[in-house]
Amino acid sequence: MSKKASGINAGKKLKARRKTGEKQYKWYGKKVLGLKDKSDPLGGASQARGIVLEKVQREAKQPNSGLRKCARVQLIKNGKQITAFLPGDGATKLVDEHDEVLVECIGGTMGRAKGDLPGVRWQVIKVNDQSLNALRRGKIEKARK
Repeated sequence: MSKKASGINAGKKLKARRKTGEKQYKWYGKKVLGLKDKSDPLGGASQARGIVLEKVQREAKQPNSGLRKCARVQLIKNGKQITAFLPGDGATKLVDEHDEVLVECIGGTMGRAKGDLPGVRWQVIKVNDQSLNALRRGKIEKARK
């Protein structure tokens, strides 16, 4: 193990040492370089609005089986397309094509996909400015748009 440089002209060496250690830090790219905001379709925001292009079904990862209901959503802010999960029983019936939805991060570990859905990192929370949860429970009826 080498000792840190300590002397009158040690500044340059200490700066270089700090730089190499920085790159070994797990979150260097995410934090210092801001790569998360560049690659994230939501652009670092927690929620975003989008238009439903189509409803799709995704197969669950092993050892689970089943078709999980999802929707292909095109974000209004930048035109990027994402796949968003439709949570709850019967949610797919309440979401139609060309509906405006609000999506949020599912909240899997470290910003990754949650559960048995590979690559799905977002979920729908509102449809045409109405809560999807309230629509599912029958508290309110879907508005005509």
